[in-house]
Amino acid sequence: MTTTNAKTAQDLGRERLLYGCMGLGGGWDTTPYRPADIAEAEAAVEAALDSGITVFDHADIYRHGKSEAVFGEVLSRAPGLRERIVLQTKCGIRQAAGELPGMYDLRGATIRRRVEESLERLRTDAIDVLLLHRPDPLADPQDVADALTSLHQQQLVRSFGVSNMNASQIALLQDHLEFPLVANQLEMGLHRRDWLETGVLVNTPESASVGFPSGTVEHCRANGIGLQAWGALARGRFTGLQATPEEAATAQHVAALAEAKGTTPETILLWWLQRHPARIAPVVGSSRPERIRACADAVRREPKLTHEEWYGLWVTARGAALP
Repeated sequence: MTTTNAKTAQDLGRERLLYGCMGLGGGWDTTPYRPADIAEAEAAVEAALDSGITVFDHADIYRHGKSEAVFGEVLSRAPGLRERIVLQTKCGIRQAAGELPGMYDLRGATIRRRVEESLERLRTDAIDVLLLHRPDPLADPQDVADALTSLHQQQLVRSFGVSNMNASQIALLQDHLEFPLVANQLEMGLHRRDWLETGVLVNTPESASVGFPSGTVEHCRANGIGLQAWGALARGRFTGLQATPEEAATAQHVAALAEAKGTTPETILLWWLQRHPARIAPVVGSSRPERIRACADAVRREPKLTHEEWYGLWVTARGAALP
Protein backbone atom coordinates (compact mmCIF):
# COMPACT_ATOMS: atom_id res chain seq x y z
CA MET A 1 0.00 0.00 0.00
CA THR A 2 1.14 3.54 -0.80
CA THR A 3 0.94 6.17 1.92
CA THR A 4 -1.43 9.08 1.48
CA ASN A 5 -0.22 12.55 0.63
CA ALA A 6 0.03 15.56 2.88
CA LYS A 7 -2.57 17.68 1.12
CA THR A 8 -5.63 18.84 3.02
CA ALA A 9 -9.23 19.48 2.10
CA GLN A 10 -8.33 23.14 1.61
CA ASP A 11 -6.08 22.14 -1.27
CA LEU A 12 -9.08 20.69 -3.07
CA GLY A 13 -10.82 24.06 -2.98
CA ARG A 14 -7.82 25.74 -4.60
CA GLU A 15 -7.52 23.30 -7.48
CA ARG A 16 -8.63 24.72 -10.82
CA LEU A 17 -9.03 21.48 -12.75
CA LEU A 18 -9.53 17.77 -12.01
CA TYR A 19 -8.75 14.76 -14.14
CA GLY A 20 -11.67 12.33 -14.39
CA CYS A 21 -10.50 8.71 -14.62
CA MET A 22 -13.73 7.17 -15.93
CA GLY A 23 -12.15 6.46 -19.32
CA LEU A 24 -9.28 4.38 -17.90
CA GLY A 25 -9.22 0.61 -17.46
CA GLY A 26 -10.54 -0.80 -20.73
CA GLY A 27 -14.14 -1.62 -21.59
CA TRP A 28 -17.33 -1.44 -19.58
CA ASP A 29 -17.32 -5.16 -18.85
CA THR A 30 -15.89 -7.47 -16.23
CA THR A 31 -12.95 -8.76 -18.28
CA PRO A 32 -9.56 -7.99 -16.67
CA TYR A 33 -7.65 -4.92 -17.75
CA ARG A 34 -4.74 -5.50 -20.13
CA PRO A 35 -1.14 -4.23 -20.27
CA ALA A 36 -2.28 -1.81 -23.00
CA ASP A 37 -4.82 -0.34 -20.56
CA ILE A 38 -2.05 0.30 -18.03
CA ALA A 39 0.03 2.04 -20.68
CA GLU A 40 -2.96 4.17 -21.68
CA ALA A 41 -3.54 5.13 -18.04
CA GLU A 42 0.13 6.01 -17.54
CA ALA A 43 0.07 8.26 -20.60
CA ALA A 44 -3.11 10.01 -19.42
CA VAL A 45 -1.76 10.55 -15.90
CA GLU A 46 1.51 11.91 -17.31
CA ALA A 47 -0.39 14.32 -19.57
CA ALA A 48 -2.52 15.49 -16.64
CA LEU A 49 0.50 16.09 -14.42
CA ASP A 50 2.30 17.89 -17.26
CA SER A 51 -0.76 20.14 -17.52
CA GLY A 52 -0.66 21.01 -13.83
CA ILE A 53 -3.55 18.75 -12.77
CA THR A 54 -3.03 17.03 -9.42
CA VAL A 55 -6.58 15.93 -8.43
CA PHE A 56 -7.67 12.58 -9.86
CA ASP A 57 -11.37 11.75 -9.71
CA HIS A 58 -12.63 8.14 -9.59
CA ALA A 59 -15.75 6.16 -8.75
CA ASP A 60 -15.98 2.55 -7.65
CA ILE A 61 -18.28 1.72 -10.59
CA TYR A 62 -16.10 3.15 -13.37
CA ARG A 63 -15.35 0.29 -15.78
CA HIS A 64 -16.65 -2.08 -13.07
CA GLY A 65 -13.79 -1.12 -10.77
CA LYS A 66 -11.10 -1.37 -13.42
CA SER A 67 -10.50 2.38 -13.53
CA GLU A 68 -9.44 2.34 -9.88
CA ALA A 69 -7.50 -0.90 -10.32
CA VAL A 70 -5.48 0.29 -13.30
CA PHE A 71 -4.79 3.58 -11.52
CA GLY A 72 -3.53 1.58 -8.55
CA GLU A 73 -1.19 -0.18 -10.94
CA VAL A 74 0.09 3.20 -12.16
CA LEU A 75 0.68 4.32 -8.56
CA SER A 76 2.59 1.13 -7.77
CA ARG A 77 4.93 1.75 -10.71
CA ALA A 78 5.64 5.40 -9.87
CA PRO A 79 7.25 5.84 -6.43
CA GLY A 80 6.40 9.19 -4.90
CA LEU A 81 3.40 9.85 -7.15
CA ARG A 82 0.83 9.28 -4.40
CA GLU A 83 2.35 12.07 -2.32
CA ARG A 84 1.97 14.52 -5.22
CA ILE A 85 -1.73 14.06 -5.90
CA VAL A 86 -5.20 14.32 -4.39
CA LEU A 87 -7.12 11.06 -4.79
CA GLN A 88 -10.90 11.35 -4.94
CA THR A 89 -13.42 8.57 -5.47
CA LYS A 90 -17.16 7.99 -5.16
CA CYS A 91 -19.52 5.30 -3.95
CA GLY A 92 -23.27 4.85 -3.75
CA ILE A 93 -24.29 3.39 -7.11
CA ARG A 94 -24.86 -0.35 -7.49
CA GLN A 95 -24.97 -1.56 -11.06
CA ALA A 96 -27.54 -4.08 -12.23
CA ALA A 97 -26.47 -7.70 -11.71
CA GLY A 98 -28.53 -10.68 -12.80
CA GLU A 99 -32.10 -10.16 -11.66
CA LEU A 100 -31.13 -7.29 -9.36
CA PRO A 101 -31.82 -3.82 -10.78
CA GLY A 102 -29.39 -0.95 -10.74
CA MET A 103 -29.91 1.05 -7.57
CA TYR A 104 -28.48 3.60 -5.18
CA ASP A 105 -27.14 2.31 -1.88
CA LEU A 106 -25.94 4.65 0.85
CA ARG A 107 -26.40 2.29 3.76
CA GLY A 108 -23.57 2.78 6.22
CA ALA A 109 -22.28 -0.78 5.96
CA THR A 110 -22.27 -0.56 2.17
CA ILE A 111 -20.32 2.71 2.21
CA ARG A 112 -17.66 1.16 4.43
CA ARG A 113 -17.38 -1.96 2.29
CA ARG A 114 -17.11 0.05 -0.92
CA VAL A 115 -14.41 2.27 0.58
CA GLU A 116 -12.39 -0.76 1.66
CA GLU A 117 -12.68 -2.21 -1.85
CA SER A 118 -11.60 1.08 -3.42
CA LEU A 119 -8.58 1.31 -1.11
CA GLU A 120 -7.52 -2.17 -2.18
CA ARG A 121 -7.92 -1.43 -5.88
CA LEU A 122 -6.15 1.93 -5.63
CA ARG A 123 -3.34 0.40 -3.53
CA THR A 124 -3.35 3.21 -1.01
CA ASP A 125 -4.00 3.50 2.70
CA ALA A 126 -6.40 6.45 2.54
CA ILE A 127 -8.71 8.31 0.19
CA ASP A 128 -8.34 12.07 0.25
CA VAL A 129 -11.94 12.84 -0.72
CA LEU A 130 -14.95 10.50 -0.85
CA LEU A 131 -18.07 11.68 -2.68
CA LEU A 132 -21.48 10.08 -2.25
CA HIS A 133 -22.26 9.46 -5.91
CA ARG A 134 -26.06 9.78 -6.04
CA PRO A 135 -28.75 10.42 -3.41
CA ASP A 136 -30.37 7.26 -2.03
CA PRO A 137 -34.03 7.94 -1.11
CA LEU A 138 -33.92 5.09 1.43
CA ALA A 139 -30.79 6.33 3.19
CA ASP A 140 -30.94 7.23 6.89
CA PRO A 141 -28.80 10.37 7.23
CA GLN A 142 -27.66 9.40 10.72
CA ASP A 143 -26.56 5.96 9.47
CA VAL A 144 -24.67 7.64 6.60
CA ALA A 145 -23.09 10.16 8.97
CA ASP A 146 -22.03 7.42 11.40
CA ALA A 147 -20.27 5.56 8.58
CA LEU A 148 -18.51 8.70 7.33
CA THR A 149 -17.47 9.65 10.86
CA SER A 150 -16.03 6.21 11.49
CA LEU A 151 -14.06 6.26 8.23
CA HIS A 152 -12.75 9.70 9.10
CA GLN A 153 -11.75 8.75 12.64
CA GLN A 154 -9.90 5.70 11.31
CA GLN A 155 -8.11 7.98 8.82
CA LEU A 156 -9.31 5.89 5.90
CA VAL A 157 -10.97 8.95 4.33
CA ARG A 158 -9.76 12.51 4.93
CA SER A 159 -12.66 14.57 3.57
CA PHE A 160 -16.16 14.02 2.23
CA GLY A 161 -18.50 15.50 -0.33
CA VAL A 162 -21.44 14.61 -2.52
CA SER A 163 -22.30 14.33 -6.18
CA ASN A 164 -25.54 15.11 -8.02
CA MET A 165 -27.29 16.37 -4.89
CA ASN A 166 -29.44 19.44 -4.28
CA ALA A 167 -29.20 21.99 -1.49
CA SER A 168 -31.76 20.33 0.78
CA GLN A 169 -30.14 16.92 0.51
CA ILE A 170 -26.75 18.40 1.31
CA ALA A 171 -28.12 20.37 4.27
CA LEU A 172 -29.87 17.31 5.72
CA LEU A 173 -26.67 15.26 5.67
CA GLN A 174 -24.57 18.15 6.97
CA ASP A 175 -26.88 18.47 9.99
CA HIS A 176 -25.70 15.01 11.10
CA LEU A 177 -21.97 15.61 10.56
CA GLU A 178 -19.44 17.40 12.75
CA PHE A 179 -17.08 18.10 9.83
CA PRO A 180 -17.94 20.04 6.67
CA LEU A 181 -18.78 18.55 3.31
CA VAL A 182 -16.20 19.96 0.90
CA ALA A 183 -17.54 19.33 -2.62
CA ASN A 184 -20.59 18.77 -4.79
CA GLN A 185 -19.95 17.37 -8.26
CA LEU A 186 -22.63 18.18 -10.84
CA GLU A 187 -22.96 18.08 -14.60
CA MET A 188 -22.20 21.65 -15.64
CA GLY A 189 -20.93 23.26 -18.79
CA LEU A 190 -21.76 25.27 -21.86
CA HIS A 191 -23.88 22.36 -23.08
CA ARG A 192 -25.54 21.53 -19.74
CA ARG A 193 -26.64 24.99 -18.62
CA ASP A 194 -29.72 24.34 -16.47
CA TRP A 195 -27.73 25.12 -13.30
CA LEU A 196 -27.40 28.62 -14.74
CA GLU A 197 -30.75 28.93 -16.47
CA THR A 198 -32.68 28.23 -13.25
CA GLY A 199 -31.35 31.47 -11.78
CA VAL A 200 -32.41 33.75 -14.64
CA LEU A 201 -35.69 32.18 -15.72
CA VAL A 202 -37.42 33.06 -12.45
CA ASN A 203 -40.79 34.65 -13.13
CA THR A 204 -40.81 33.60 -16.79
CA PRO A 205 -42.94 30.96 -18.57
CA GLU A 206 -39.78 29.03 -19.40
CA SER A 207 -38.93 28.40 -15.74
CA ALA A 208 -41.06 25.24 -15.65
CA SER A 209 -38.85 23.66 -18.33
CA VAL A 210 -35.71 23.78 -16.18
CA GLY A 211 -35.36 20.81 -13.87
CA PHE A 212 -32.25 21.89 -11.97
CA PRO A 213 -33.05 22.57 -8.29
CA SER A 214 -32.97 26.30 -7.67
CA GLY A 215 -30.64 27.44 -4.90
CA THR A 216 -28.18 24.55 -5.10
CA VAL A 217 -25.31 26.59 -6.52
CA GLU A 218 -26.03 29.40 -4.06
CA HIS A 219 -26.13 26.97 -1.12
CA CYS A 220 -22.73 25.58 -2.06
CA ARG A 221 -21.26 29.07 -2.41
CA ALA A 222 -22.70 30.21 0.92
CA ASN A 223 -21.36 27.16 2.77
CA GLY A 224 -17.92 26.88 1.22
CA ILE A 225 -18.75 23.69 -0.68
CA GLY A 226 -16.60 23.44 -3.80
CA LEU A 227 -18.43 22.90 -7.07
CA GLN A 228 -16.94 20.35 -9.46
CA ALA A 229 -18.26 20.15 -13.02
CA TRP A 230 -18.42 16.81 -14.79
CA GLY A 231 -19.18 16.83 -18.51
CA ALA A 232 -17.34 20.16 -18.74
CA LEU A 233 -16.12 19.57 -22.31
CA ALA A 234 -19.60 18.55 -23.48
CA ARG A 235 -18.27 15.25 -24.86
CA GLY A 236 -16.74 17.05 -27.82
CA ARG A 237 -19.92 18.77 -29.00
CA PHE A 238 -18.15 22.11 -29.36
CA THR A 239 -14.73 20.81 -30.39
CA GLY A 240 -15.69 17.93 -32.71
CA LEU A 241 -18.94 16.88 -34.34
CA GLN A 242 -21.97 19.11 -33.81
CA ALA A 243 -25.50 17.71 -33.92
CA THR A 244 -27.55 20.93 -34.01
CA PRO A 245 -27.28 24.42 -35.55
CA GLU A 246 -26.79 25.86 -32.05
CA GLU A 247 -23.88 23.50 -31.42
CA ALA A 248 -22.30 24.39 -34.77
CA ALA A 249 -22.62 28.11 -34.06
CA THR A 250 -21.19 27.65 -30.58
CA ALA A 251 -18.24 25.63 -31.91
CA GLN A 252 -17.42 28.45 -34.33
CA HIS A 253 -17.72 31.01 -31.54
CA VAL A 254 -15.46 28.96 -29.27
CA ALA A 255 -12.86 28.47 -32.00
CA ALA A 256 -12.79 32.18 -32.81
CA LEU A 257 -12.28 33.13 -29.16
CA ALA A 258 -9.53 30.53 -28.81
CA GLU A 259 -7.66 31.94 -31.79
CA ALA A 260 -8.04 35.50 -30.56
CA LYS A 261 -6.73 34.62 -27.09
CA GLY A 262 -3.94 32.30 -28.17
CA THR A 263 -5.31 29.18 -26.56
CA THR A 264 -7.35 26.07 -27.38
CA PRO A 265 -11.10 25.59 -27.79
CA GLU A 266 -11.01 23.19 -24.83
CA THR A 267 -9.58 25.95 -22.65
CA ILE A 268 -12.32 28.39 -23.70
CA LEU A 269 -14.97 25.88 -22.58
CA LEU A 270 -13.22 25.43 -19.23
CA TRP A 271 -12.65 29.15 -18.79
CA TRP A 272 -16.37 29.70 -19.27
CA LEU A 273 -17.02 27.60 -16.18
CA GLN A 274 -14.07 28.96 -14.21
CA ARG A 275 -15.12 32.55 -14.90
CA HIS A 276 -18.24 32.04 -12.76
CA PRO A 277 -17.78 33.48 -9.22
CA ALA A 278 -18.62 30.11 -7.66
CA ARG A 279 -15.05 29.09 -8.58
CA ILE A 280 -16.20 25.97 -10.40
CA ALA A 281 -13.52 23.31 -10.91
CA PRO A 282 -14.13 21.41 -14.17
CA VAL A 283 -13.44 17.69 -14.50
CA VAL A 284 -11.61 16.71 -17.69
CA GLY A 285 -12.43 13.13 -18.63
CA SER A 286 -10.67 12.44 -21.93
CA SER A 287 -8.17 9.57 -22.01
CA ARG A 288 -6.36 11.12 -25.00
CA PRO A 289 -3.10 12.81 -23.90
CA GLU A 290 -3.32 15.47 -26.61
CA ARG A 291 -6.78 16.52 -25.49
CA ILE A 292 -5.72 16.57 -21.83
CA ARG A 293 -2.77 18.81 -22.69
CA ALA A 294 -5.12 21.07 -24.67
CA CYS A 295 -6.65 21.97 -21.30
CA ALA A 296 -3.41 23.14 -19.68
CA ASP A 297 -4.16 26.86 -20.00
CA ALA A 298 -7.18 26.34 -17.75
CA VAL A 299 -4.64 25.61 -14.99
CA ARG A 300 -1.83 27.96 -15.96
CA ARG A 301 -3.76 31.08 -16.96
CA GLU A 302 -6.60 33.04 -15.40
CA PRO A 303 -9.85 32.90 -17.42
CA LYS A 304 -9.45 35.57 -20.10
CA LEU A 305 -13.11 36.07 -20.86
CA THR A 306 -14.74 39.47 -20.52
CA HIS A 307 -18.24 39.93 -19.15
CA GLU A 308 -19.50 40.38 -22.69
CA GLU A 309 -17.62 37.35 -24.07
CA TRP A 310 -18.95 35.11 -21.30
CA TYR A 311 -22.53 36.14 -21.99
CA GLY A 312 -21.95 35.87 -25.73
CA LEU A 313 -21.04 32.21 -25.39
CA TRP A 314 -24.06 31.56 -23.20
CA VAL A 315 -26.51 33.20 -25.59
CA THR A 316 -25.01 31.45 -28.61
CA ALA A 317 -25.20 28.05 -26.91
CA ARG A 318 -28.82 28.52 -25.79
CA GLY A 319 -29.82 29.63 -29.28
CA ALA A 320 -32.08 32.39 -28.00
CA ALA A 321 -31.82 35.75 -26.27
CA LEU A 322 -31.98 35.91 -22.50
CA PRO A 323 -35.37 36.92 -21.04
